[in-house]
Amino acid sequence: MTTPAAAPAHSRRPAWAGRNYTLLTAAAVVTSLGSNGALIASAFAVLDTGGSSSDVGLLAAARTLPLVLFLLIGGALADRLPRHRVMVAANALNCVSQAAFAVLVLTGHPPLWQMMTLTALCGTGQAFFSPASEGMLLSSVQGEEAGRAFAFYRMAMQGAGIGGAALGGALIAAIGPGWVLAVDAAAFAVAGSFRAFLDVSHIPPRVPGGGMLADLRDGWREVTGRPWLWSIILQFAVVNAVIGAAEAVYGPLVARDSLGGAGPWGLSLAAFGAGTVIGALIMTRWKPRRLLLTGALCVFPLALPSAALAVPVPFAALVGVMFFSGVLVETFGVSWMTALHQEIPEDKFSRVSAYDWLGSLAMLPLATALAGPAEQTFGRTASLWGCAGLVVLLTAAVLCVPGVRNLTRRTAGDGASAAPGMPDGTVPVGTAGVDTGAVSTPAAHVPVGRLAAEDSPGAGPSADAEGTVGRLG
Repeated sequence: MTTPAAAPAHSRRPAWAGRNYTLLTAAAVVTSLGSNGALIASAFAVLDTGGSSSDVGLLAAARTLPLVLFLLIGGALADRLPRHRVMVAANALNCVSQAAFAVLVLTGHPPLWQMMTLTALCGTGQAFFSPASEGMLLSSVQGEEAGRAFAFYRMAMQGAGIGGAALGGALIAAIGPGWVLAVDAAAFAVAGSFRAFLDVSHIPPRVPGGGMLADLRDGWREVTGRPWLWSIILQFAVVNAVIGAAEAVYGPLVARDSLGGAGPWGLSLAAFGAGTVIGALIMTRWKPRRLLLTGALCVFPLALPSAALAVPVPFAALVGVMFFSGVLVETFGVSWMTALHQEIPEDKFSRVSAYDWLGSLAMLPLATALAGPAEQTFGRTASLWGCAGLVVLLTAAVLCVPGVRNLTRRTAGDGASAAPGMPDGTVPVGTAGVDTGAVSTPAAHVPVGRLAAEDSPGAGPSADAEGTVGRLG
């Protein structure tokens, strides 16, 4: 496999910031700016038509359901076709659906079913986009600076998400939600044009497989054959769900009763977002050798926000806890992406990413739906302590997996010889270098933060980022 196109010698960009990486990052910034504003706009579009909070929830469910249903198909398709074409097609679908949503809002009071239908189309586009995007990003960098590249990418995306939410809120107040949805549609058009120019010549031609089901089984074997991989996916299936329930359901209630209302809660979520940016900045310089051990240890403090809400602590303390959690979640996120880049064969990136996304999202709607009954049965405080306890318990269990403790970052000095087409001595993805607890093969926790995918139109728990907790990989 040849290396991705690197930055020219005369370029001021770092050597690892090649053409593909730069285009992907620029596109992610554009869509994060648009989509985080659209998340707020879609909710206000429902409320402006006289809808209730339940209607807002139905709109979120309309996006989440197709996202979960089509993720695995999207992952298999992205490993079968050129990934940039899948991404551009998904962006085109999101652009058209958001533009139609904007027209409906600007020209009248659309019924809920129309808004749900368009939002479902957005979720479908995201299901095909996300695995292709993550696979393309993983294949766009090589060598020892991969972790730094992922950290810069996440820092740019998280920063744009914060700015997009702030700008979107201001624009909704000034000109209304319909125009913010139109801006999001335009952002998808711009980002799609960037992604159309991605260079896939470095990716080996796909060998014809045995069909979609065979591809999905192949991806399943890649996941189940690596204990460190499936154990962390299972961990975050629950961790994302309970933290998402705590922040989406219990957080606003605690803020109303004990912190002074929505304002302090919004600032607390903003502190978390600021922490993710700082965490990504730290990871541009820090290269922990034991990737997953470091990342797993950083998951323990993710129990602190739920514990802080259970007490509840004063507002200033909650802001500090949320900021600290944001810093640590990015430490895990960058370490996770680096591990996937190092250990998973390039031609299976998207399928593995799809299983990772599915694990991170599948239980989130159930957890948020059960949060209310749990509060009525056990009480809010006990429910929040239960959320915190599950985070600690599952993280401790994951640390019992040898591959999580022992998987190490490979460097050029680890004794691996340079592969053909890699004169710099970097180790190609998929070569054996450490005992990771994986089976022998030819060669994810936003989201807290993991659901912050860069393209998250409409409304939904993952839209994104990407205030709610999400997939971290």
